[in-house]
This record gives sequence, C-alpha cells and structure tokens, in this order.
Amino acid sequence: MASCRVPLVLLACGSFNPITNQHMRLFELARDHMHSTGRYEVVGGIVSPVSDGYGKQGLVPAKHRISMAKLALQSSNWVTVDEWESQQPDWTETVVTMRYHYGRILKEYEQSAERHSDASGNFASPSSPFPQLKLLCGADFLSSFKIPGLWLDDHVEELVERFGLVCVSRGSLQPERAVHESDTLFRHRRNVFLVREWVRNETSATEIRRALRRDLSVKYLIPDSVMEYIRQHKLYTEDSERRNEGTALRPLIKQAHQPIKSLDD
Repeated sequence: MASCRVPLVLLACGSFNPITNQHMRLFELARDHMHSTGRYEVVGGIVSPVSDGYGKQGLVPAKHRISMAKLALQSSNWVTVDEWESQQPDWTETVVTMRYHYGRILKEYEQSAERHSDASGNFASPSSPFPQLKLLCGADFLSSFKIPGLWLDDHVEELVERFGLVCVSRGSLQPERAVHESDTLFRHRRNVFLVREWVRNETSATEIRRALRRDLSVKYLIPDSVMEYIRQHKLYTEDSERRNEGTALRPLIKQAHQPIKSLDD
C-alpha cells in the first residue's frame, strides 16, 4: 500500500450488549471503504464498550461485555478491545474517549519514529503522515445529534472537525439526510464518510437480548463463543433487562447543567 496514505485507526464506542456479528462487520465495511478512497490505510480498529455508569436499561456489567467482545474478536487480526472507557467510574463523553485514544496513538507514533530516526537525530521519514483516528458508527448515530440534551455543541464540532466520522448505513436509515439537515455536519461533510451496506443485515443487540430472554436461538447472529459465555454466566434474562429500569441516561443528567443549543443554531 502506498506510503503516502494516512494511517487510520477506527474507534467504535457503544454498549456492545452483547457484541454481535453486525458490530464486527462495521469494521470490515469501513476498512474497505476507507481503502477505496486511496487516501487512507486502516492500521487498526478499537472496540470501546461504555462504562456501567451509562445507565441504560438492560446493560449488563462491563466485565461481561468486555469478555464477550474479546471472545468475539479473537477471529480478527486488526480489531482489539480496549477497557479504558468501561473502567471509568462515570460515563465518559465520546469526544473525551477519542481524545484519550488519539493521545495514545500519537505517543506510539512518536516512539516508533524515534526508533527509526537516523544518526543525526532527525526522523528518517519526516514526510510520513501523522496517524488519524475516526469514529466508526451506524447510521442511527447521526440522528442522536438531534436528541435534546444528549450532545454538547462543542463536542459535536470537535468530533466531526478534529476527528471525523465513518458512518455505515443500515436498513432504511438515511445518513445523507442527517448530514443535509445539520449545519455542523454539512460544514464538515468532507470529514464524514458515508458507507453503504448493500448486504442487508438488521441484527441489533436489542433483538438478540429479546430472543435470549425468550429462549430462542441466536446462532449465526453472534459468535458461538459469545453464546456459550452468555449461557455460562446466565446473562440476558428478564431480571437483567430490568437493570437500570426507570433510570435516566447518564448523558442527560451529566450535561443537564450545560447550556444546550440546537445543533443547527
């Protein structure tokens, strides 16, 4: 692959409750698309499960979601699971998680450059492009920007301007419309990459949990290793689905004191 391509890491944040085959497919689709632009070389992928502090109903403990994700991604040679976000005592804003990972990526890049520096102390490849980090998401993610109180305007701005989005469409959702209707997304549209999934797959973690509660088969929707883990630990029961019942999502509470404006203001 051409050396002038920008090294790119894809980061997916979410509940992963549980991780599904569709979650993993997003990485493959995004990598193919970003390679096809001729501008990027995808060098890694990160799955970052949210912490228990998120407060979403039915969210099983992070230790289980981390374990299931690691089992699922044993088959991948480029996507890994990172525990940092899941270990935070409170819910972490997506842009804060991205800052953390980008700082770590830059540090690794600088250390690698130092190892390859020449005798004069200069980097051997001064023209080598800096790595980038982009958020990998589904089409429904773009719609979340419109939910009052869920996002801070400056976080959205930083997310799309500094980092960028790789958004994979699913079903009838139209991410193009979300970009068109948002001044912020439209302004930074060159940093919003829309990927079309032509092989329709409507699998969702919500439907997986519903099937498990009803003792229905989820084989071929999630990896066998994840199914076995769920069985061993007796996850996704009627009791677990009531976890956090009646609790407001932590973002709505944490950011309630912040001045919220319309994304299009």
